[in-house]
Amino acid sequence: MDERCCSVSLLQRTFTTRWGPLPTMSGIQDQVGGAASKTAAAGKNQRLRKAVHRHKPISKDGIQERLFTLAFSGLVYPQIWEDPVIDLEALELKADEHLIAIASGGCNVMSYLTAAPVEITAVDLNPAHVALNNLKYAALRYFPDYQTFHKFFAEADARDNVGAYQTYIRPHLDETSRKYWESRNLIGRRRIGYFGRNFYRHGLLGTFIGASHMLARMHGRNPRKLLAARSMQEQREIFDRELAPLFEKRHIRWLLNKPSALFGLGIPPSQFEALKGDEQYMSKVLLERLERLACDFDLSDNYFAWQAFGRRYSSGGSGPLPPYLQRENYENLKERIDGLSILHRSFTEYLEAADDDTLDAYVLLDAQDWMTDDILIGLWREITRVSRPGARVIFRTAGEESILPGRVPDEILSQFTYDEEKCRAWTKRDRSSIYGGFHQYIYKGA
Repeated sequence: MDERCCSVSLLQRTFTTRWGPLPTMSGIQDQVGGAASKTAAAGKNQRLRKAVHRHKPISKDGIQERLFTLAFSGLVYPQIWEDPVIDLEALELKADEHLIAIASGGCNVMSYLTAAPVEITAVDLNPAHVALNNLKYAALRYFPDYQTFHKFFAEADARDNVGAYQTYIRPHLDETSRKYWESRNLIGRRRIGYFGRNFYRHGLLGTFIGASHMLARMHGRNPRKLLAARSMQEQREIFDRELAPLFEKRHIRWLLNKPSALFGLGIPPSQFEALKGDEQYMSKVLLERLERLACDFDLSDNYFAWQAFGRRYSSGGSGPLPPYLQRENYENLKERIDGLSILHRSFTEYLEAADDDTLDAYVLLDAQDWMTDDILIGLWREITRVSRPGARVIFRTAGEESILPGRVPDEILSQFTYDEEKCRAWTKRDRSSIYGGFHQYIYKGA
């Protein structure tokens, strides 16, 4: 048996010993997707399939796309992986503006409300993400104080969080979201119980990070050691000693060259190629991005590093947190939360129903990396139609360059300004570190 097979076999045995059998793809669907019938699941994820599927089901690419859709059907991001501080600099939100954003884990749409009293429409194709956003919305409205909110979402590992859900959230939660959180996962536990056992270890991303930690420990390395660094120099030394050598191993290079290996990061097959670019091995790209996360930002200011290397936020109330979880923002956020609307639909669906000249800002995350040219052009036609002059559009890409030139007609792009130097500076300062590019387009007006 070669080194690759030994590593995969050992990973399977280690996982099984500690947590039970490795989940099948149908099991991954419901780390969060659950006991709902196949017919119901198919119906509610139709939008997701439309966004991802490009090839025939029996083709190699088609199979990869359908495996990704299955994996993406449940909770993917317990925490969103885009830096809201960079977003807010680029958005320059003003009171009473209307922003539309992809919701994902909900961290950023709530963080935007800390900057200004704006109207935010959060849309998402994933029903689990919609349920998570509704949970956060209800918690912010009905929890009695910051301590309860902090314990639930920043600590996210106290048994009495389930009691707080029953007392304060459940009576006000919509039926669909309530059913989601109170239904059971593969091993019979209610999903709301995640908040009593470290919520951030759950979901597709949480499972991926956990598996990555396990793989590192199997090779005698421990990602958690990086969190003990007392300076950025120590961060560098620990990274070079503990993590960088893993990416030189042949079987890890082989594993990371499989598109399915990155499903846990929420990366579909179409985006995998964009991320890999011209590199022979995906491991080189991931090493560079992980190095930036570990070494380019002080741990005291980077909660993404705490999630990646510690699988949680720093405990004790003294570590970095996203803006929506910071004590100083709590009262403003509570006052402004009614400005947030959460919808289960696609970005383009919402825009098609919107009136002309009604929106001021757009947050597309990395969704355009998934899109065909036809979908991309349709999206930007709608953005142009519904934008007020000065509207800002921000998004990220797996590669360094903007994907719009050459794909979106000049007749559309010529109505927007793009400052490449400014976008590169924002990319460099983005603490999440996984993306190759951050981009901002500003609508000049017709």
